[in-house]
Amino acid sequence: MNKTLQLHQNFFNFAIPASLLGVLILLMKSPFFVDNSTLNLAITLDLLLTVPFVYFLLIRKSTIPKTTVVPIMVLGAFIGSYYLPKEDQVYIELFKNWVLPIIELSIMALVFIKVRKATKTYQKLKNTSPDFYDTLKTVCSEILPQKLVLPFSTEIAVMYYGFIHWKKRTLHQNEFSYHKKSGSAALLGALIMMIAVETIAFHLLLSQWSTTAAWVLTVLSIYTGIQFFGFAKSLSQRPIAINEKALVLRYGMINEAQIPFSDIETVILSKKALPKDKMTKRLSLLGELESHNVILQLKNVNTLMGLYGIKKKFTTIAFHIDNPAEFKEKIDHSSLKEPI
Repeated sequence: MNKTLQLHQNFFNFAIPASLLGVLILLMKSPFFVDNSTLNLAITLDLLLTVPFVYFLLIRKSTIPKTTVVPIMVLGAFIGSYYLPKEDQVYIELFKNWVLPIIELSIMALVFIKVRKATKTYQKLKNTSPDFYDTLKTVCSEILPQKLVLPFSTEIAVMYYGFIHWKKRTLHQNEFSYHKKSGSAALLGALIMMIAVETIAFHLLLSQWSTTAAWVLTVLSIYTGIQFFGFAKSLSQRPIAINEKALVLRYGMINEAQIPFSDIETVILSKKALPKDKMTKRLSLLGELESHNVILQLKNVNTLMGLYGIKKKFTTIAFHIDNPAEFKEKIDHSSLKEPI
């Protein structure tokens, strides 16, 4: 009953602004408003201010993040750019060039402030190092639409791990590294070098045909290299952990899974080849290029969460641990303490 009411309320929260935007589109297409700069200015203000304000009033007491007002403003600017005469788009252009970047920077600043506050609180309560990426996702879920949480969190975390946080991560009790002896960092470094070499080669080749295409490909390649660099740096910052109730598997920012002890059937210390079936996965992004020394078999299906929310189901997962014997011992000990 409550869920149905909430769905109806959310429908009206979006339907009313959509109806207002529809009315404004009809007005802009009407021949009665052609060459009427005063009315076009009023419509511009409605698109950028009135409709977002009405939307804000509708959602202010709901669970919908208040920051979703920004996409409504952007949508209004887009509609105005498409339907208003070019000569009447002065305020639309001012919004896109000056106001929108300020709003975006303000949201990013708000995220960082909240993350910093959350990490400090976590440290006081838990007396341990919090995971930045997990904290970031939690904070973003409070201020962003759900579908934007993982993409936004991933982009910020890439920059954070790659260029901001260089302090060595100290492992706590029940935390295990996996990057020191596996060669994963070296493999990712080789991939970054390959991207750099191929970027230069393709840039020189494409520039003979189109300078614009060459620079577009170069920028995309540089961005890809930056992402891989952030992913590589995150390996040492996000160790595999054993908490009170579950095993938390991580492969940097790329893959992660939380497995309750009650779901663990066996922990096998082995480097044997894995069977080719859909329910057997590797924690590593690099697949067979990176060796494994631990195979975890589960009683129930679990979910491996990848980049940007990509999910994969598994009942068997293989990964590398720098100290596999200690890892197995602690898993066995934790499983024995788990209530049946």
